[in-house]
Amino acid sequence: MSQRVLITGHRGYIGSVLAPRLLERGYEVIGVDAGYFDACALAPSWSSLREWTADIRDLSRAELRGFDAVVHLAALSNDPLGELNPAWTEEINTRAAIRLAELARQAGVARFVFSSSCILYGDAGDAEVDETSPPDPRTVYARSKGEAERGIAGVAGPGFSPVFLRNGTVWGFSPRMRLDTVVNNLTASALATGRITIHSDGRPWRPVVHVEDVAAAFAAALEAPAHLVHNQAINVGDRASNRTVREVARVVAAAVPGSMVEQLALPGADQRSYRARFDKIAALLPGFRLRRPLEDGIAQLVRDLAPHAGRAFADPRFTRQAWLKRLIASGAVDANLRPAGVAA
Repeated sequence: MSQRVLITGHRGYIGSVLAPRLLERGYEVIGVDAGYFDACALAPSWSSLREWTADIRDLSRAELRGFDAVVHLAALSNDPLGELNPAWTEEINTRAAIRLAELARQAGVARFVFSSSCILYGDAGDAEVDETSPPDPRTVYARSKGEAERGIAGVAGPGFSPVFLRNGTVWGFSPRMRLDTVVNNLTASALATGRITIHSDGRPWRPVVHVEDVAAAFAAALEAPAHLVHNQAINVGDRASNRTVREVARVVAAAVPGSMVEQLALPGADQRSYRARFDKIAALLPGFRLRRPLEDGIAQLVRDLAPHAGRAFADPRFTRQAWLKRLIASGAVDANLRPAGVAA
């Protein structure tokens, strides 16, 4: 019998890549999503997935019964969104995530794979950080992920195994595209304007990881023996993932003929820097391999984005903060960020 998996946020940037991958691997996949980003599509998505629309803050224990695993992706997913209203971020990213884990354990779910982030390492300069490094969250979003990890870890117990996947900066094409992550943004800018604009001095390090590789890591975390991954935090990527912003810009420029790098070095630009180690993912998820390093995958991203970049680069649908602001202004979501028509 196939495993039954619930994906929260399945209509988002990562979820719309992960869901079909799990279906192809024989899982019974059901999705739940609030629908914030339903209009943010650049390509057709799946057609056979069972799903329902709900706010994760309102899910019940009864709705989680019968699932073998929960993959929890749903969140306000970057720093600008986190800063938009810190109370929303704490409620959705932290308290709702911990509550969901508690309900999942009560409902008999065995595996809870949480989408976390390497951003919680903060500013380590040129030093390498691993899963034992003390968190140094510098933003509301980063704190929300660290606090959620701690709270969910406290729910772990016999028969209930949380796993925390700390994604690097995700890039690559998705049916529900984002152009507000560094590689995607620089690539879209190069295609749309011919300029690749770096606001910092270009020296900060980021671990960049392709969305397809992130999806593969989630699949591997579902399939790993519980004794290996029980209550473990795991950085997602490999040594080739660590790049300076300046390096990323050079790779993009090489892939988009005629584009030029523009370095502004603005005062106040984000200078946080962290290089992640990935020894643990190699040890605990031996089936995982980074298959789309930056140089290999960027040409495909350029091909996928080229037909859309001219209109998409300035389109608020592909920048999470801009789109959520539009939903708020239009009344599509209420003052508590609940989608209209989705009952509490």
